Amino acid sequence: MCNTVAVTRARWTAETTPLPPHALAWLRDRVGLGEPLPEVPVEAPDSALSEDAFTALEAVCPVSVDAGDRLARAGGLSYLDLLRHRGHGEPAVPDGVVRPGSPDQVVEILKVCVEHDVAVVPFGGGTSVVGGVEALRGDKSAVVALDLGGLSELVSVDPVSRVAVLQAGVTGPEAERMLGEHGFTLGHVPQSFERATIGGFAATRSAGQASSGYGRFEDVVESVRVATPVGEWVAGAAPASAAGPDLKQLVLGSEGLFGVITEVSVRVRPRPRDPRYEGFVVDGWEAGADLVRALAQDGALADVTRLSDVDETEVALALAGSRAGVVKKYLRFRGVKNPCLVILGWECRSRATTMRALAGRKVVRLGGAMGKSWLHGRFNGPRQRDALIDAGVCVETLETATHWSRVSELREAVKTALRAELGDPIVMCHISHAYETGASLYFTVLVPRDLDDPVRQWERAKVAASDAISRLGTITHHHAVGRDHRPWLAGEIGPIGTDVLRAVKDRLDPAGILNPGKLI
Repeated sequence: MCNTVAVTRARWTAETTPLPPHALAWLRDRVGLGEPLPEVPVEAPDSALSEDAFTALEAVCPVSVDAGDRLARAGGLSYLDLLRHRGHGEPAVPDGVVRPGSPDQVVEILKVCVEHDVAVVPFGGGTSVVGGVEALRGDKSAVVALDLGGLSELVSVDPVSRVAVLQAGVTGPEAERMLGEHGFTLGHVPQSFERATIGGFAATRSAGQASSGYGRFEDVVESVRVATPVGEWVAGAAPASAAGPDLKQLVLGSEGLFGVITEVSVRVRPRPRDPRYEGFVVDGWEAGADLVRALAQDGALADVTRLSDVDETEVALALAGSRAGVVKKYLRFRGVKNPCLVILGWECRSRATTMRALAGRKVVRLGGAMGKSWLHGRFNGPRQRDALIDAGVCVETLETATHWSRVSELREAVKTALRAELGDPIVMCHISHAYETGASLYFTVLVPRDLDDPVRQWERAKVAASDAISRLGTITHHHAVGRDHRPWLAGEIGPIGTDVLRAVKDRLDPAGILNPGKLI
């Protein structure tokens, strides 16, 4: 017997941004549109949580087996997740939702779940796009989603040391609001910012758009408080230490397999007084990659340094509407044949240093209007996915990182793999994060959806692209491993690395209740 529930889109998208008519017209001409995908009511199977387990969990904190509550935590926000919640494919639905209100309650929940053979999937903002929060049961009798939304406090702020302690369920916007009341910012703004949580940032080694200035999330973490099935663990005690390997790095990126992150101590900085964003254009991908590499190796990166290839620049200009014609005409006047957009943004780094490094290079400056346009639309990707799916488009992203000597080769390999599987898609790419030795590449794919088997259409493309990525770079730069990237992890870290992770898992979670089927 199943409970049929129509889950509203508000559960899956923080805010939906419609596609303007000119964007739809351009997309129809450029790649074509598929037929709208009919929505089918989603069925939630009856809960397998035993009465004894329910009673024991309810003695600790609120528990729900309501079909709507369970469906709302059945997966993340990947393209396949969105299809499943339209009735195409089967979401993995948890048997219950547990809502702790304190770190101590999380410890007690894990004890109960070990006793009653119940798997536990930590759930924050639910923004995973790699299957990281799928409610897989493994070999357990049932599985619960551990909703950390009740852990929503700013525990403390040390203004002298510039360190703050935040509970794991605090969202990105709430963290900025609470820290802002003390004059500080975390400065961590990934594209998932509106819904993602502090615990999720830590569990996935998240990278924000301004990480060149503020650092990736693991760079700002001072310590983590973790609830494990064998007890509570605090990793990290000082700004720097030589007391053996840095054990907090075992927690960062562990995706809930070793324990549930309940609090994170982070470095904070004064709020920027005069953030500035500007747009530039270079002629061709290679020229752009050389420019970003020079900025990184000369210590002149802006906080946000983003290079779009020709395809992504074409889309950006198409979405700009009436302004696009003026910009294109200006670029032709300047002799630019293959425009690649560069967005630079300064919040805590020196703009003057970057501008000195740009002097003498063939860079066309578009000014602050283009930079502000990017800033205003920085979250449009997640917001517009529903509209694109409604328009009959398969839309998904991939990301990786490699050394500078392989950046262009990797970009071309992934594009070739995707085109071989999808026909004639739009495959956009940008450098999202740059380092002295290399950079990350972020791909966005648009193609008319296969109405006969939309799930298999993307699964084939994902495998082909991941195979190409694994030969030349890392399987993930900031989306994490989850379920989707798991087949390629062993090839990257090797059998000894895999054994190390399994040993840690066995020590901290001997019953194997934590997030089955992910990472290893």
